[in-house]
Amino acid sequence: LVQPTGWSSVDTAAAIRQQLRKEGIDASHTPCVATGYGRIAVPYADKCITEITCHAKGAGCIFDESDLTVIDIGGQDTKIIQVVDSAVSDFLMNDKCSAGTGRFLEIMANILSVRLDELTELASRGSDTTISSMCTVFAESEVISLIGKGEQKENIAFAVVDSIVKKVSSQAGKLILGNRRVCLTGGLCDSAYICEALSKELGKAVTTHPDGRYAGAYGAALLAAAL
Repeated sequence: LVQPTGWSSVDTAAAIRQQLRKEGIDASHTPCVATGYGRIAVPYADKCITEITCHAKGAGCIFDESDLTVIDIGGQDTKIIQVVDSAVSDFLMNDKCSAGTGRFLEIMANILSVRLDELTELASRGSDTTISSMCTVFAESEVISLIGKGEQKENIAFAVVDSIVKKVSSQAGKLILGNRRVCLTGGLCDSAYICEALSKELGKAVTTHPDGRYAGAYGAALLAAAL
């Protein structure tokens, strides 16, 4: 069961519980862990666990690794999680600004009147254009200026994706150690170009998985099963 959070985490949590009942699952008799920014809005959860812990647990299961570095580019933040012996050993998080997050790309995609998946596909065909500002507001102005100058959409998309790749890589480079596998989770893990660009910038292969976007949910489910 996958449902967008929408504007109210409380309403969404209630709707999910109702849907579970239709499926014959009673949340009051089933172990439940809530995670993410809306975790406190799930009154029937037996436990609330941070997304850092859940992503580490879920990624370890999905990628079948006990030692790895997880790059999670989420809608509201970007997390770099170092996992050693299946436990979080260190992490870095960008949650103060939308720059370097999926939301940044969504805003830029809207300006270019394309879907997020179209933005990354366009970026793979562009080159030789940069966005100097990492502030979303100023970057938005730069993109509008590039459009006004008649810059090709592919090149603008390249500049947008390149800016987030450089920011995430700079952050990730502080935690990547030795030959530990680097894995991408979150909503952008479906983009082959994002993985390719991150790999090139880091000088190290970045892999993903079809279920990578659900790493947090996987982890929460595994932790709930252990309650």
